[in-house]
Amino acid sequence: MWDANPDIWANFAPNLFPIVGMVKDETYYFGGKQYKLPKHGFVRNNPYFQIVEETKESITLRLSFNDESLKTYPFKFGYNVIYQLDGNKLHVTYKVENKDAQTMYFSVGAHPAFKCPVYENELYSDYQLVFEKEETSRTHLLNLKSGLVTSETKAVFDSANQIQLRYDLFDHDALIFKDLKSRKVTLNSQSKGDILTMHFEDFPYLGLWAKPNAHYVCIEPWLGIADSDGTNQQLIDKEGILKLDSGKNFEATYTIEIHEPHLV
Repeated sequence: MWDANPDIWANFAPNLFPIVGMVKDETYYFGGKQYKLPKHGFVRNNPYFQIVEETKESITLRLSFNDESLKTYPFKFGYNVIYQLDGNKLHVTYKVENKDAQTMYFSVGAHPAFKCPVYENELYSDYQLVFEKEETSRTHLLNLKSGLVTSETKAVFDSANQIQLRYDLFDHDALIFKDLKSRKVTLNSQSKGDILTMHFEDFPYLGLWAKPNAHYVCIEPWLGIADSDGTNQQLIDKEGILKLDSGKNFEATYTIEIHEPHLV
């Protein structure tokens, strides 16, 4: 994992809830009322998480609604993150519980950052992201002032299934894909081979991101996406928003597979 250097980006792998990305002006509307939410929601650095279960190979963290959360997000929820080690794989499961009497609207997402290059005497440009299938997807460009998704797209694949890493790749913020055929992507070193593979079968959106000139890459499975320029700011109309009936639970899992030669 990235070392969370505070001079560059002081995070390892934030979890995103109840939104992914920005809502316009950090404002949305539900039930005729206005609410405020920061980028990616309120899970990152939240002090109210509790450890509810722990074994040798797993840990479950839970965040539950409280008076403060209801001011910015009007739903009674349980939000669980389950980390499960399985040999050379780490399974990360999001379990969302609707404890409210009303239908709940939400998004979940991941934001793990991986060190790149991994080994000494390598360059960032020695690495590429290799997708399992040939792709025609284009990244959806962000408005750099508002953080919202525009209608503009750009081709970023260097071949049918590969994106070469380079320091200017993220000059215009994250790469955002809505229609990938692949459901796994591998970080590959030209000299060391496949380093890790991200499996994201349950996630229709994928983000790729790093700070300019930083020695890492984020591979981000998302169930949700930032608002578009033309949003009406109504939560129920938000692109990619998930809907969960009262009393129901929702689960989605992604998996980080570290290839065996690099387990040191």
